[in-house]
Amino acid sequence: MNKTIQIAIDGPAGAGKSTIAKIVAEQLGFTYIDTGAMYRAITYKALQQGVALSDEAALAKLLEASTITLKPSPNGQLVFLDGDNVSDVIRTNDVTASVSQVAAHGAIREQMVAAQQQLAAAGGVVMDGRDIATHVLPNAELKVFMSATVEERARRRFVDNEKRGIPATIESLIEEIALRDKLDSEREVSPLVQADDAIYLDTTSLTIDEAAAEILRLANAEMN
Repeated sequence: MNKTIQIAIDGPAGAGKSTIAKIVAEQLGFTYIDTGAMYRAITYKALQQGVALSDEAALAKLLEASTITLKPSPNGQLVFLDGDNVSDVIRTNDVTASVSQVAAHGAIREQMVAAQQQLAAAGGVVMDGRDIATHVLPNAELKVFMSATVEERARRRFVDNEKRGIPATIESLIEEIALRDKLDSEREVSPLVQADDAIYLDTTSLTIDEAAAEILRLANAEMN
């Protein structure tokens, strides 16, 4: 069995990418790389330091001076920013509402893509995000574009927020997710699109385990 394939999972906010990617990576013994968390970390730092989210040069300078590290743990992947564990604070509403604006900057994506490609170079990785199959890992052996209805994605985000103690309503989440879809799909740099050779997976009526099982089936077929 070839243990060095790259699995690229793309899709809109709330499609379940991160949760499912973690399960797939764990089952295969692969490394999971949460690219969204990397963008969230620099967005959090920009908000904390009062850097204008529209100032691409200032954000790029901030990112150059930052160290973002992803570390596995028994409770899932931890995200460290300049040595501090920011795994929970990067999931707050303020960061969620701002991350698409930061991720739209070409200078930010250029730095992030280079870092992500370096992390994935050895293979045996599962990486999820918005432009993994199209820009970060265009030669990945398995590409999946995962989505679900806006209403279902909002419901999932609501449940997740409740667990984290983050206040929100279903209505506000539907509005927020629809806006993120628009921003991610229409940005000039690396927009959210399905790669030509990606397999489409609609998770609206699938459980987390069912969606993960389907990607594992595809991965095992590719490796065998």
